[in-house]
Amino acid sequence: MSNPQQLRYSKEHEWLSNAEDGVSTVGITEHAANALGDVVYVQLPGVGDTVTAGETCGELESTKSVSDLYSPVTGEVVAANQDVVDDPALVNSAPFEGGWLFKVKVTDEPGDLLSADEYTDFAS
Repeated sequence: MSNPQQLRYSKEHEWLSNAEDGVSTVGITEHAANALGDVVYVQLPGVGDTVTAGETCGELESTKSVSDLYSPVTGEVVAANQDVVDDPALVNSAPFEGGWLFKVKVTDEPGDLLSADEYTDFAS
């Protein structure tokens, strides 16, 4: 399992891209996707919703279980990935590419996000 170096990670297994014009992309890690198994349903926050760092903002349902989705940052949702709603398997097949979940205009970022190496150590 390789975690892209340019991303940061939460202990709830979400990843966060570096902000472009104040907007970051959020997804779940390959580790989380593998642990969930085949994702069959995705519920995402809506555009315009406010998400809060460390709090639930959606859920992922797999053939094994239902798992809460946590926001790694606080801000306003500016996009939700309709592709993963229509085809939840993208979360498993491309967690760092087409399987991203939502984009957020960040207003506050906690200081406890992990680097790729720190997350790899944490998740293993």
